Amino acid sequence: MSSGETKLQCYNRSCGQLFDPAENTEDSCLHHPGLPVFHDAYKKWSCCDKKTTDFTEFLNIKGCTKSYHSNVKPPEPPKPSKEKIDEEIQPIPKPLQQQQTIIRPDVNEPMERLQAKVGSSLKPILEKMMKEITLENDVVNDDEIQIDTPCHNKGCRAVYKGEHSNDQSCIYHSGVPIFHEGMKYWSCCVKRTTDFDSFLEQIGCTTGKHKWQKDKNVENLAKCRYDWHQTANSVIISVYSKCPLPDLTYIEANPVKLHIDITFGKDKRNI
Repeated sequence: MSSGETKLQCYNRSCGQLFDPAENTEDSCLHHPGLPVFHDAYKKWSCCDKKTTDFTEFLNIKGCTKSYHSNVKPPEPPKPSKEKIDEEIQPIPKPLQQQQTIIRPDVNEPMERLQAKVGSSLKPILEKMMKEITLENDVVNDDEIQIDTPCHNKGCRAVYKGEHSNDQSCIYHSGVPIFHEGMKYWSCCVKRTTDFDSFLEQIGCTTGKHKWQKDKNVENLAKCRYDWHQTANSVIISVYSKCPLPDLTYIEANPVKLHIDITFGKDKRNI
C-alpha cells in the first residue's frame, strides 16, 4: 500500500492538512484550539485574540498551538436551548418612574442683599487695620446729588429728582456690551441685534438700586482667585481676598444669579 493511501485528513481548526499517522508527533499540527468569534465586524479566534475585519485574513491567521494531527472532527459548540432563548428575548420590563420636573426660576427675579457675618479670626485684624487707616464712607449722600443727575447703571435712563428717586427700582444691564461680527448685545441677557439704536433701547434685565455717583477708585479694581463646589442643596463660592472690609462689601443674589462687590485691604481694592 502506498504512503498516499495511508494519509488522513486533519480536522483541527485552521490546519486541514493530510498527515501520515506513523509520522504524527506532538508538534506536527499548528492549529487553533479555540472557536471562531465574530463580533462588531471583527473576526478572531478565542484562543489567540488576533482581530481582523477581513474574512480572508481571518482564514489565513496561523494557528497558535502545536499538537498532534487529528482525523476526528471537533465537536460542535453547544447551541442554546429554545427555553433559554425565550428567556433571553423576554425580559421583564421595569416600571417607568415619573420624574418630577424642576422649573428654573426667572433670572430677572429681584436681587436680595445677603447678611454679612465676620469670622472671629478676622475681627482683630480688621480692628488693627481700622486704627491705621480712615475708612471712607462710600454710602451715597443724597444732599450731594444734584437734581437731574443720571443713574450710572448701564441701560438705566432714570434721573435723580429728589429723595423719592431712591425708592424707585433701577432696571439696568449688569453685564458689558459686546460687539461681534456685526451683532450687538449685552453679555447679561444676550438679546442680539444688528441695529445700534435698537441695542441702546434694550430694557435692562436686572433689578436693583440706582447709582447716582460714579464708581470711585476704578483703578483699584482687582482680580481675586475664587472657586466653588456644589452639594445636593447648595452652591458654595469662595473668594480669596486679603482682609475684606465688611462696611464696604455687599453680596446680592436671587435663585439663579449672584452679584459680589468686595472691598479689601488697606488700599481698599475692589472686586
